[in-house]
Amino acid sequence: MSTAVPERDRTGVTAVWLWTAGLIGLAIVAPFFLYSVFLMKALCMALFACAFNLLLGYVGLLSFGHAAFFGGPSYTTAHAVKVWGLPTELGILAGVAAAAALGLVFGYLAIRRQGIYFAMVTLAFAQMVFFFCLQAKFTGGEDGIQAVPRGYLLGVIDLNQPLVMYYVVLAVFLFGFAVIVRTINSPFGQVLKAIRENEPRAVSLGYRTEHYKLLAFILSAALAGLAGSTKALVFQFASLTDVNWTMSGEVVLMTLIGGIGTILGPVLGAFFLTTMENYLAQAGSWVTIIEGIIFVICVLTFREGIVGVIAPYAMGRRARPEPPPEEIEVEEPPPEKIREAAGQG
Repeated sequence: MSTAVPERDRTGVTAVWLWTAGLIGLAIVAPFFLYSVFLMKALCMALFACAFNLLLGYVGLLSFGHAAFFGGPSYTTAHAVKVWGLPTELGILAGVAAAAALGLVFGYLAIRRQGIYFAMVTLAFAQMVFFFCLQAKFTGGEDGIQAVPRGYLLGVIDLNQPLVMYYVVLAVFLFGFAVIVRTINSPFGQVLKAIRENEPRAVSLGYRTEHYKLLAFILSAALAGLAGSTKALVFQFASLTDVNWTMSGEVVLMTLIGGIGTILGPVLGAFFLTTMENYLAQAGSWVTIIEGIIFVICVLTFREGIVGVIAPYAMGRRARPEPPPEEIEVEEPPPEKIREAAGQG
């Protein structure tokens, strides 16, 4: 009986690795069957959702201003590549650096707030970034920055070829996803989970929780900036859509539909929402209403998201209840011996 639990854990880990390898293999062959631009957008949104989930699912901080870290760096990358003439990789790094700097400033000012107050402060900061992008001259105002050149990665790889650009975006997504997974499973990630579960107890154990939350906020902002910078190169366009407050709402929706606090949940949620927007584009403004209906259905029917529904099937644990703990049977002496012992006493 003592070997049953470790064996079950090994089976679950094996299933996770098999599913991960299968999904990566599927992503490699996907552009031969689906529109590559659609896939690249879905990958950028998936990385954005994973970055947001790092903050919400593993720290417990709900940000309504993550669009600032997604759309703001897209302007930085577009301007750096088009106007400054920086190489593509340096343009992306400039966007990530801008996102990290915004995360440092916004996080330092907002991290001491809790609950809805934290969410409102982040939303206010994001709106400041939105109006800056609207009014600044170098952003192009409502027209945005158009005709952003993709250039050559490392001076060799031509990113103007859709298939090549897709595999670069896939590599960027896998890099960001690996950073998130490594962070979650590190001692730093364990402290973040402890803060999410019981912050006063983490403080009593000697952890400076505000520092940990600030580092998580900066990392989440930087990865969101990586997603936004990559998306600007994919579409060769940086616009106010990516920095608007509605983008913050979309990433919340992706995370909730996929599964908060799960590794693959935000990825599935991003692909689900992107697919829905793509195929329901002809519905116009009705897309928002349909998204709201689906969101309500998801919240009422499966609160753990898509991953919470399919995980038991994917791991082969359907209808396999946990075995009850082994009970220790104590053999009672017969009544005759009890009376004899009592008489001798």
